[in-house]
Amino acid sequence: MQVIDTKNAPGAIGPYSQAYEANGFVFTSGQLPVNPADGAMPENIAQQAEQSCKNVGAILEAAGSGFDKVLKTTCYLSDIADFAAFNEVYARFFVSKPARSCFAVKDLPKGAKCEIEAIAVK
Repeated sequence: MQVIDTKNAPGAIGPYSQAYEANGFVFTSGQLPVNPADGAMPENIAQQAEQSCKNVGAILEAAGSGFDKVLKTTCYLSDIADFAAFNEVYARFFVSKPARSCFAVKDLPKGAKCEIEAIAVK
């Protein structure tokens, strides 16, 4: 097993790693829409979805993987009314259409509107 850590994605805000690589698989932690350069979070769902996708992408790249190698994602929305807007952005990044679960939760850390985690192969 190997811990994956990159400065191109936000650091963990708790006792966990950005990702782990094991047996040719990459397991990312949920990625909030936090800009790793300045810690800022965009306002609207489209901008937040884009930042979360970019963060997942940075971690996948650091692990020697990429969006085209993602097998499964889990997506969390703070408001299911954002589903269509979220999907519009998500589809630009995850063009291979991996398996996915997407559901609304009561709250997300830092007041985020979305969070994305992924499982990929190297």
